[in-house]
Amino acid sequence: MGSLIDALRAALGPGAVLTGADARGRPASAREATGCAALAVVLPRSTAEVARVLSLCHAAGHPVVPRAGMTGLVGGTVTGPGEIALSLERLSAIEGLDATTGTLTVGAGATIQSVQQHAAEHGLLFALDLGSRGSATVGGAIATNAGGNKVIRYGMMRDLVLGVEAVLADGTLVSSMNAMLKNNTGLDLKQLFIGTEGTLGIVTRAVLRLHPLPRARHTALAALPGFDAMTGFLQAMRAESNGTLSSFEAMWPAYYALATRLATQPAGRPRPPLPHGAPFYVLVEWEGADPDGDAGRFATALERALGRGLLLDAVVARSEAERAALWAIRDEVSEHLRPLGPRTAFDVSLPIPAMPGYVDGLARTVAARWPEGAVVAFGHLGDGNLHVIVATGAPVDGAEDGRAAADLVYRPLAALGGSVSAEHGIGLDRKAYLPLSRSAAERRVMALVKRALDPADTLNPGKVLDTAAALDPAS
Repeated sequence: MGSLIDALRAALGPGAVLTGADARGRPASAREATGCAALAVVLPRSTAEVARVLSLCHAAGHPVVPRAGMTGLVGGTVTGPGEIALSLERLSAIEGLDATTGTLTVGAGATIQSVQQHAAEHGLLFALDLGSRGSATVGGAIATNAGGNKVIRYGMMRDLVLGVEAVLADGTLVSSMNAMLKNNTGLDLKQLFIGTEGTLGIVTRAVLRLHPLPRARHTALAALPGFDAMTGFLQAMRAESNGTLSSFEAMWPAYYALATRLATQPAGRPRPPLPHGAPFYVLVEWEGADPDGDAGRFATALERALGRGLLLDAVVARSEAERAALWAIRDEVSEHLRPLGPRTAFDVSLPIPAMPGYVDGLARTVAARWPEGAVVAFGHLGDGNLHVIVATGAPVDGAEDGRAAADLVYRPLAALGGSVSAEHGIGLDRKAYLPLSRSAAERRVMALVKRALDPADTLNPGKVLDTAAALDPAS
């Protein structure tokens, strides 16, 4: 191993290869701020250096685990003691914006927030948005096909990427930096790297698709009398928004109560914008180009929903500060959930009509297993994505409780046609549950692609899929 470390240091220069205490000082995962177990953490500055790292490690038969903003929640960047961790943090350049085509070329290490800000300075919008925008990176979002708060209008990360530059396990550079919306010339190679969690190649640069920057946002928090009213409200807002509905964030009452409890309200923040006790709450937002006209239509849509009995009450943000306060209810999830104690977070998708029965059934099974436990649910209702938090109370065995909670959350999804991962990926934590959402034939195709591009299984090994098992006819 010493010869590999020496070769990496020679290739990358001083300060670019961290070992010992310097490596251990790096995050082990999103949940652990330190303790990276890697043999070394390498910090390349360019695509060429990434290719050199992978070439050297491939020649040595040594595994490499890519690292991005370290905000993932499924163990996708967990690194073992004998592995090399490859961080893309230095590939953060924002290279160029083309206002005519509405594209932006960036390095994979650029944060989502920095890309949003750069686009906004030019009157354009990078539409991917999520609570971890300040830390999450473009490369990580591509690797996991991130979703976030605006999928209902703009789609997943997959819909916002036009081209990528990536490096394969053996150091081969694949540059597919397409900047066109239409390009039907064979396989769309970028899709090999979007959502595959760094198991097929490491994305180093990307061409991102931008949209016009909204001239105004209209935001409201609403209380609803039931789930049917919530889906009716979603349909009404879709119909009346003239295509400007960008967010529809549902909150079950337990989440809303946690997020607006007075003990956590910062000084100066008003009391909960709507009283506790409603069956459901929704944060809804339109983004439009006609500030006055859209404001009128937004108010009319809310009034009509009240008149139809779809809403119990609603509060409309009248300023950017009020809008930010409403979004904090949905964005500051980690802080809101702290009083729950030991808990496990899940990110699933399922048909919208099945959601209330699924959540109610899960609450019953959790209560049967952990009498002091709780289920907290919220999510991007318009795209069928539900975030579920299972709190177990005081655990006897945290690892055992986590596995038991996963079984309770995931196993009902198979019969509902749901997915064990809506937007966070599979990583290590969900690998055992992949068969609940993907058939044996699908997993075999995935394994064939992995075997073709990384036959030695040195690139983020062990994540997403057990290749040998998927290729075994008896499995």
